[in-house]
Amino acid sequence: MSEYRPHYSVQKEDILSLSREVIKNCSSKLFVDLTFGAGGHSFSFLEEFPGIQLISFDQDFQAIENGRKNIEKLGFQNRIELIHSNFEAFPEKYSHLKGKCAVILMDLGVSSHHFDEGTRGFSFRFEGPLDMRMNPDSGGPSCEELIKTLNEMEIEKILREYGEEKFSKRIASRIVETRSQKPLKTTKDLEALVWDCYPQKLKHGRIHPATKTFQAFRIAVNRELEVLQETLGKLFDFLDYNGMVMAISFHSLEDRIVKNVFRNLSQEHKEAENYSKKPILPSKEEIFENSRSRSAKLRVVKRVLEKKSKNKYAHFSKGVKLGHDGDEN
Repeated sequence: MSEYRPHYSVQKEDILSLSREVIKNCSSKLFVDLTFGAGGHSFSFLEEFPGIQLISFDQDFQAIENGRKNIEKLGFQNRIELIHSNFEAFPEKYSHLKGKCAVILMDLGVSSHHFDEGTRGFSFRFEGPLDMRMNPDSGGPSCEELIKTLNEMEIEKILREYGEEKFSKRIASRIVETRSQKPLKTTKDLEALVWDCYPQKLKHGRIHPATKTFQAFRIAVNRELEVLQETLGKLFDFLDYNGMVMAISFHSLEDRIVKNVFRNLSQEHKEAENYSKKPILPSKEEIFENSRSRSAKLRVVKRVLEKKSKNKYAHFSKGVKLGHDGDEN
């Protein structure tokens, strides 16, 4: 098992800029990082704001082991509580904190560590078992088990809805046909199958043919969209006045959920206000330093005593870049 390496925290400066605004105007000094990962955002909070306390969640055992070592190394033991659990447990486990949180952050990107750790099965770059579970102890099925047990229609639906794979029917059919002859057990087994399903002229494009299939199965295995949908709308009730829920998404499926949940909150809750109509995008400098940031979109909802007038954009901090993601954003 390899250790987490230092990594680039996506939109860290945007997150810290927004958090400074919260700290100035919010009585609470409790922060929550629901996606700890390698600890980049969590440690940035603790370093930037000496007076805060932090609760962090991660369902991945490697992230927790690495995090506890670094927490001790950095001397943050008395300021952070690191919980080994999916963030869906937060609303119930910490129900006593409703109305008491300043910042709640969700970075929905998958850590690069997972793609570099061949034994976890997240990447087709390495030979490894078809696992893909963030928490293998959760009791949920692995990718191999889904491929083995789901029918063709169910597999096709996963590929179409979670991977937006245009050859979903062809790939699902080939999976069912192949598994009747021999089991699909490794990442390379699945990669080769998908590769053969693509037309020759599309095999060498910018995106590897297996990318969408691996994304789709990873989302299905970890119930990523289901958990996000169920949890995100509950977080607003935990905010103190002038507190913010921030969510960074990396693909359209996640961003659509975040956008709709935040929009519904702002329309239905008299104290909920979208910080901006459009998502906050990484700066050109950040994208240059970390190309993975290119697809990131940060959306923010704030708890206010009174909503702002029609001049919605008066409060934007200088230097925050707003994006354009289609029709109504």
